[in-house]
Amino acid sequence: MKGRSRIVLVALVLAALVTPMVTRAQQPATAQERGRGGARGGGTGNAQPPTSPVTGNAVNGKTLFYNYSCYACHGFNGETGRAFVGNWSFNLATEANFVSFLRFRANVAPATPSTGMPNYAENTLSDRQAKDIYAYIRTFKSHAPELKDIPTLTQIVGAASKPYKP
Repeated sequence: MKGRSRIVLVALVLAALVTPMVTRAQQPATAQERGRGGARGGGTGNAQPPTSPVTGNAVNGKTLFYNYSCYACHGFNGETGRAFVGNWSFNLATEANFVSFLRFRANVAPATPSTGMPNYAENTLSDRQAKDIYAYIRTFKSHAPELKDIPTLTQIVGAASKPYKP
């Protein structure tokens, strides 16, 4: 295979892998995803962080975020794994929604959980602690570039959009 053909083939393969992710990220969340907090990679919730009042203490929340290992799934800044920065779902819209989300799942304990997130009953995580974690989460900011600002991705998509000539 010649050099140019190999580059085009690699670009097509990468575009085939990236296009479904970009397309999926632009689609609205399904009812099932909204029920589990809309936590799929790629902005199914509100892209803008909530502006509702926060009563918790973010400094305490940071310690709790690490002590309860929230970072293991949500990353150290809420942008990796089961990310919520850029995907501020209904469950993160208000402090009350967040606490309710944690409690509802703990009290219902379905046979097949709707998410992989642990259940947090009040005897495991107090309302004050949950509000502190929520306050810390609300300090997170997105650092992700716009897709158009990722040079390699732009180059791959550009190359993949050209007609293939063997």
